[in-house]
Amino acid sequence: MSEETNVTETSTPGRTAENHGHEGRPYRKVREGLVVSDKMEKTVIVSVEDRVKHALYGKVLRRTSKLKAHDEQNQCGVGDRVRIQETRPLSATKRWRVVEVLEKAK
Repeated sequence: MSEETNVTETSTPGRTAENHGHEGRPYRKVREGLVVSDKMEKTVIVSVEDRVKHALYGKVLRRTSKLKAHDEQNQCGVGDRVRIQETRPLSATKRWRVVEVLEKAK
């Protein structure tokens, strides 16, 4: 009798194809924010708001972070609401790319 060994998963825990999206790639973070600057070539600065509860007092705080995102067609303007997605490092500070423009500024 011969035994068949089924080796389909990697031995690294937490990095299997079931936990992730396509081709075993980890899910990428997606954020929504407002474009605060579009003065660079193919780059926009997006202000992303995060609401966190204070650990001791329970008050809901608004924390904002500015992220640089790649805008290939230079389609974003100041005040636009955009959806950005995490990606590989594109420059020293740029790790996000614009997926879609949700709302143009008025």
